Amino acid sequence: MNRPVSHRDISIPENWDRRGLPGWTYHSQAFLELEKQELFRKHWQIACHVSDLPEPGNYIAFDMCGERALVLRGADGEVRAFHNMCRHRGARVVADEHGSCKGALVCPFHGWVYNLDGTLRGAARPKSFPDLDKVEFGLQPLEAEIWNGFVFVRFEKGPQGSVADMFSPFAGEIAHFDLDSVVPCSETWTMVSRVNWKSVRDVDNEGYHVALAHPALQDLYGRSYFDEPFVNGVSRSYAECNENGRRWSVRNYLKTMQPRPGMPDYLKRAWVYYGMFPNAVIAVTPELVQFYQEFPLSTGETLLRGGIYRYREETREQRLARKLAIRIDYETMGEDVRLTEWSNEAMNSSAFKGFYLSDLEYGVRSHHDHLRAILPVSTLEERPHEDNVARLNQEMTDKP
Repeated sequence: MNRPVSHRDISIPENWDRRGLPGWTYHSQAFLELEKQELFRKHWQIACHVSDLPEPGNYIAFDMCGERALVLRGADGEVRAFHNMCRHRGARVVADEHGSCKGALVCPFHGWVYNLDGTLRGAARPKSFPDLDKVEFGLQPLEAEIWNGFVFVRFEKGPQGSVADMFSPFAGEIAHFDLDSVVPCSETWTMVSRVNWKSVRDVDNEGYHVALAHPALQDLYGRSYFDEPFVNGVSRSYAECNENGRRWSVRNYLKTMQPRPGMPDYLKRAWVYYGMFPNAVIAVTPELVQFYQEFPLSTGETLLRGGIYRYREETREQRLARKLAIRIDYETMGEDVRLTEWSNEAMNSSAFKGFYLSDLEYGVRSHHDHLRAILPVSTLEERPHEDNVARLNQEMTDKP
């Protein structure tokens, strides 16, 4: 295989520290509160794809770390993002995770009405209020960016630049996948896993475990898979599919897989995963595109969320390959859930002495390095008292 060039310096430093984050960071409520504020609210989050909102009035909503997002296609065709919060008493303007409204949004609490551009149309019983400015009392906008068809939102300004800038090292490669042309295979999915969110990332950020833990993936592409570390918030993993497979799903997938027209040789049979710090992945195969992400619900519970998309024009063989790819991926996800549970529970044991990472797990280390840079209290091996976590982190952040 002619391995593609990364266009980045991905060399592993000599004598690098093979330790991961200390176990206490996975079970500390005070540390989780810092993560919610400094990682999740201040970094870009994938909301949906524009194709999830084909008509004016279509919307997607999701909750994350105490915040509520609403992404809506307006009457003018524009996609906008808002806080899912009525300006009257803070009720949810939409209660469902996806749906459609005809011409306006009506708060189910008291009936305030909002136009599809977020401006206030009117309050119920308007004479009981002073005159209300339609913009000032409109839905509060969220920072949003559309990149290759995916809609990203950010609840607060943070250290990341634009999504386009972050992915710029791979802009040429990603352009081949024509991401903005895909359409949903189904509705956005969610599930709850009883682990800390970082345990999900730790498993997903390395392929060292593929050979033993994922028989289908090993059969599909195990000989060529490799990970690249996180650099400036983005990582990449690449694999080229084998010529033949032993397992039924893999063997039939390889028979039906058809490269998309115009792809360079190294991408014709490739599965590529683009990681986005702190908690998301966009994955592409010859027949589908998907995203998945994790939101912490508590120190020991995580919401997994994702969406799967196909190309508008597909042959019968490509459709069969897509369904088989989803089957392989679903099987892999179940295996990963078990691995995250084992790793996560170990950190409560007195015998747990921390990670000791292989060179093949540098993706885990570089993800942890990104986290340490934002939350330096995580460099402390000994668990501080919960009341001191935020103070220590601020002192270590301010230290020159």
